[in-house]
Amino acid sequence: MGGDRRWNPHRNTKIGVLATNCAKVLVGSELIFLKLGGSLLTDKTRPQVLRPAVLARLAAEIAAALADRPGLRLLIGHGSGSFGHITASKHGTRGGVRSREEWRGYAETGRAAAQLNRLVVDALGDAGAPALGVQPSASAACHAGELRDLDVRPLRAALANGLAPVVYGDVALDDVRGGTIISTEEIFRWLAPRLAPQRVILAGETTGVLTADPASAATGELIAEITPATLPAVLHVLGGSRGVDVTGGMAAKVTQMVALVQTTPSLAAVQIVSGLQEGLVREVLCDPAVRAGTRISGQRP
Repeated sequence: MGGDRRWNPHRNTKIGVLATNCAKVLVGSELIFLKLGGSLLTDKTRPQVLRPAVLARLAAEIAAALADRPGLRLLIGHGSGSFGHITASKHGTRGGVRSREEWRGYAETGRAAAQLNRLVVDALGDAGAPALGVQPSASAACHAGELRDLDVRPLRAALANGLAPVVYGDVALDDVRGGTIISTEEIFRWLAPRLAPQRVILAGETTGVLTADPASAATGELIAEITPATLPAVLHVLGGSRGVDVTGGMAAKVTQMVALVQTTPSLAAVQIVSGLQEGLVREVLCDPAVRAGTRISGQRP
């Protein structure tokens, strides 16, 4: 792989590299936040339809990366896909929960999101990864749709003991709206300054951030680099998310990730990559120098 296609977020550290089953991996401890997109794991156009083959392959890649890299610590998150988003959209949960019917919808959305989490955790466990499901709504507290509190202690303990905690987009209590929805990106943004990951990887359906909606007939080009300085221009051309997405689609994801890199000193960059490209998730987990997808950093171009 040529030098022009690689970047090294650890260029100022003493972490070395070692060849194994992956092309090249880090020696030493590294904490990575990995998100598996809801549209990657499910068919977001049909209620509660899983893509079992995709999930099984990704689980195997994650387990293999953990086996390749004994020092890798991994916090996994996933979207709710057609399990949570369609139910939340039906009941308007993101905008607030007030009536008895809306509270029933809140509970239904929470159950649907937890159901997908169970499937993801089971697939990871079957592949050999030490996955532990952690329910965000058990401790999350929001104010006017913004996440203000989430208990970090279970996640910190899981990571310290060699487990891979798995969080997900979920319902959350809100002192203004009653209830709302929190995305995995919002959870990552809350956790990152507290857990100090070195990298964040978002795996979705597309090769990265594209200049056109991937569901449209237009051919979108890959946006290779995004920084705070280029974000306004990027937001004008961003494609959306296929199917129902109550958390804002790609524009919201990119905005959250730009904010995350600006507020997390430990974080070199966020990578948005394709989870449909076989072997790529394992490769980027093993080697931070792999140049794939879109890179979001706090640096100016």
